[in-house]
Amino acid sequence: MAAYSIGEVEQLTGIKPYVLRYWEEVIPCFAPKKDIGGRRSYSQRDVDIILRLKYLIYEKRYTIDGARSQIIQETATADGNAAALQALHDIREELGSLYLMLKKSAPKNKEDTASLEKSSQENITNEKSEKN
Repeated sequence: MAAYSIGEVEQLTGIKPYVLRYWEEVIPCFAPKKDIGGRRSYSQRDVDIILRLKYLIYEKRYTIDGARSQIIQETATADGNAAALQALHDIREELGSLYLMLKKSAPKNKEDTASLEKSSQENITNEKSEKN
């Protein structure tokens, strides 16, 4: 099971850490675990809740209270769709891990990007000449 830091969750969801900490206080079913040092460790379930809250609050224009009620209601009715939800959960977890891996390995400056593009162009040219 993947565990994300608050910075990784910010990258995945686009929600600032101070908003995440506020949501922890007002949403009863959203409480990431904390280690001995007090650092938050978010599970994939927590990330799923964050994404749902983001959708409800920013897209559907729910209030915090309305979003909290909706999340509680959805959690209560989700038991009937457990298999489908588990499959979605697994897919999101894998995509989140892949995204963070790509983000960490991405070139950090223009020189790295230019050299990567040049290398890619050379590989394409070499592949074409080998086929002919």
